[in-house]
Amino acid sequence: MSTNIVLCGVGGQGTVLASKLVAAAAMNKGFEVKSAETIGMAQKGGSVMSHLRIGDDALTPMIGSGEADLIIGFEPSETVRMLPYLKKGGAVITSDRAVMPVTAALKGSSYKGSDMTDYLKNSNLIGRLVIVDTEEAVKAVGSPKAMNMVLLGAASRAGLLGQITHEDIIEAMKRKVKPQFVQMNTEALEYAKI
Repeated sequence: MSTNIVLCGVGGQGTVLASKLVAAAAMNKGFEVKSAETIGMAQKGGSVMSHLRIGDDALTPMIGSGEADLIIGFEPSETVRMLPYLKKGGAVITSDRAVMPVTAALKGSSYKGSDMTDYLKNSNLIGRLVIVDTEEAVKAVGSPKAMNMVLLGAASRAGLLGQITHEDIIEAMKRKVKPQFVQMNTEALEYAKI
């Protein structure tokens, strides 16, 4: 049986890197992995989404509606937008830190991440919800670029990545991330408070 994970955020948050690290960690453990990314205007703060299917019965990389076991959301409204992919009783790990969409900023609209996290808290679809205070986390770690690792760490600590552990992700990181960033990303991965 496959494990289906959707990772989502906006351009510049490290969504694709996080997806690649989980995929590499899974492959190193001998699991079959299928993945696909949707990167729409990512460089301009647009939506970014990765589908990850881990397991021998994963025939295609795309996760269908109601099939995701886990959503890892780097931005609250993107997390809400991906909810149709979550299976009933699935898990959600999300950042509480809002990134105003370009369209909202251009219109002068207000946007609060708390509205989105409140929506998630009231969803009857979600079996387990972990909302991470990523503002506190990136201050503690010392870099906003490490938020993706904080969320991966939260997913790992919550036991939501299946057999993929912190150590597996760190090993993948050593191969996929520039050496000067491994220590910071390791600290971010291990920071998670859930």
